[in-house]
Amino acid sequence: MAETSQFQLPLLSGSQAQKSVTVNEALSILDAVAQLRITSATIATPPSAVPDGEAFLVPANGAGAWFGEDGNIAVSINGGWRFVTPKAGWHAFNTETGTNQLFDGTAWLESTLAATSNGSATEYEIVETDHVLSAGQTSTTVNLIPKNAQVVGVTGRVLSEFSGSFGAWQLGVADAPDRFGQGLGKAKNSYVLGMSSSPTTYYLDTPLVLTAEGGDFDTGSVRLAVHFVTLQPPRAV
Repeated sequence: MAETSQFQLPLLSGSQAQKSVTVNEALSILDAVAQLRITSATIATPPSAVPDGEAFLVPANGAGAWFGEDGNIAVSINGGWRFVTPKAGWHAFNTETGTNQLFDGTAWLESTLAATSNGSATEYEIVETDHVLSAGQTSTTVNLIPKNAQVVGVTGRVLSEFSGSFGAWQLGVADAPDRFGQGLGKAKNSYVLGMSSSPTTYYLDTPLVLTAEGGDFDTGSVRLAVHFVTLQPPRAV
């Protein structure tokens, strides 16, 4: 069957019977890929009972009905699967991870600002966590900053009011405790907008450190998000 070049939509033939079947299939594919949202890029075996129009990015070693379709987009249509081969420059939003993905002509890259056909890429990412304060003058998060990341800044929102014998607090890292802000509020919904004065690269996995100013933390929680850039080298040859 003849297909369109971009989305591989099936085309009607002159004397074709049941034209509605072909037209409906083409509309379903167009509906799925024109503003591409993929449910997952990690599920290798086709799920059952999937609504029409739901799309998946087939990972390596696709199984069952997805065998041999690695890297392609599987669209659920009328109880079966229709596969679309992406072209260089296609973008997709991955609802499983909340990230954007870019096809560079060979592979799908995640959170990519720019990429070459050889796999070199500049990636912008955000890591977010809800942190519960530990009692004391400082409270340290898990390792939020990954190694080899250049941090643009850190944002945050107080989820439950901070209590303790202090007036305000600072946010930073061990060797720069106020890098992302000082004099920060402790009431619910107080926020952090901590831009680095210059982007800083961290070569080891690094936690954030919250420091009480003039006293100690008791209770409270905050949602923190690290905004950073990472680089990917050309693909192995």
